[in-house]
Amino acid sequence: MVLAEAADETMTSGGRTACSNLRQGSPRRAFGHRLPARRAVNLAAGMTREMTPEEFRRHGHAMVDWLADYMAKVDELPIVPQVEPGDIRAMLPAAAPEEPEDFEAIAADLDRVVVPGLAGWSSPGWFAWFPCSVSGPGTLGELAASGLGQQGMVWATSPAGTELENAMVDWMADLLGLPDAWKMAGPGGGVIQQTASDAAHIALVVARELARRKGASVDDCAVYLSDQANLSLEKGARIAGYRHIRLLETDRLFALRIDALEEAVEADRRAGLAPVFVSTTVGTTATTAVDPVRAAGEIARREGMWHHVDAAFAGSAMICGEFRRYQDGLELADSYSVNPYKWLPVNFDGSLFYVADRAPLIEAMTILPPYLQGSAPGSGAVNYRDWHIALGRRFRSLKLWFALRYYGAAALREKIREDVRLAGVLAERVEADERFELVVPAPFSLVCFRHVDGDGATGALAEAVNRSGHSFCSTSRLDDRLFLRIAIGQINTREQHVERLWHFIKDATPAPGMARV
Repeated sequence: MVLAEAADETMTSGGRTACSNLRQGSPRRAFGHRLPARRAVNLAAGMTREMTPEEFRRHGHAMVDWLADYMAKVDELPIVPQVEPGDIRAMLPAAAPEEPEDFEAIAADLDRVVVPGLAGWSSPGWFAWFPCSVSGPGTLGELAASGLGQQGMVWATSPAGTELENAMVDWMADLLGLPDAWKMAGPGGGVIQQTASDAAHIALVVARELARRKGASVDDCAVYLSDQANLSLEKGARIAGYRHIRLLETDRLFALRIDALEEAVEADRRAGLAPVFVSTTVGTTATTAVDPVRAAGEIARREGMWHHVDAAFAGSAMICGEFRRYQDGLELADSYSVNPYKWLPVNFDGSLFYVADRAPLIEAMTILPPYLQGSAPGSGAVNYRDWHIALGRRFRSLKLWFALRYYGAAALREKIREDVRLAGVLAERVEADERFELVVPAPFSLVCFRHVDGDGATGALAEAVNRSGHSFCSTSRLDDRLFLRIAIGQINTREQHVERLWHFIKDATPAPGMARV
């Protein structure tokens, strides 16, 4: 499918058409055309090839046109890639080219090689897992960040990158209704991590270091998670060296049981272990269940544990005041994370990570080599390399800045509320249909349901949806029973796309007791 019609005018007459069937051509054919002799690179003479500003302007305009065409036509593309394992690799040469190639030929291979293997994350019919947003201003923010080439490891290496990030985490703290103490002027503060997994890992490391300074060995430290916590929590705990990881039972709505937490802590105390970390979730991955944040926070304070709140997906809903009841007790937490790229129009990646007190975080993360000493002159300068594991860091705040300014907070609230409304309508229809049963209520924009005839019918329905060509969903399992997850929140999804999905489900599903789909 040709996506680059608008860019065709910029291509040379000898350039290849930007459209090719996946199965056509030699599987090991090299890309593009060789440069004319007059533009050949003479490495022996020390010459190098660089794209001039004029060439960058021309090719950049063509690339933006291509992306605009892709965004306009994404609903027409297959939402499930029509390829088999190895097909994309077979389109690539066995080795890197020895000679330079024309950029037109390189860009043309986006259509020939890349597009056939793209999953439809940007499609309005994407209802799987959770959304991963792509927006115009977010994309342009990424373009600007990439072109500016900032490496913001300390204030001196990018004052603009550091201080824009300071401002963005404060803007978001206000929008999300977070405690004032978590803003940069207070004892806490915020930083943009790569993902919520990184945020959770860092919180676990800080808790471990605090326990170590109190005389506890990591071998004796215990971590407490709901059995519905995201896998990144357990993985982060293992990476951080914890041996005692308690996955606690949940209630009928799959939220953390406080009595199970209290019993586990008491049992570990009797065994001579040191409870050091507990995590609660606002919007679990499987069902968007909400753990009791306040009750867990009170136990954490009493026991001297670090309390981390994972609100990766549902946290974005907190820009709407009516949803903040789900994170009641947040002032008792030590850290908090939310991923704007999951439900706000901010491109992946970039997870907001807040701490109530930045001192333990910086103490756990700071190692000052001679080559960075004196690199942050002046009091009050923030060196974000001391706020996470990596030394290098990207200019992630730029795309957030672009998106917040382009859309405005009022429009973002409207988007969240509309997605929740659509999920509520879908949940009501599911509940009213004798063929289905809701697994849990839908407090946000995820609808979880199954076919009453069991796993076979449920799995067949999911397969039918994913073969439809216009919609894609994911499944999960609770109490050893399969169910569908319909996550509404992709930036392009509108009411007509949810209606299309529901009508397909109705038509594709037989009555109870009939043959599978």
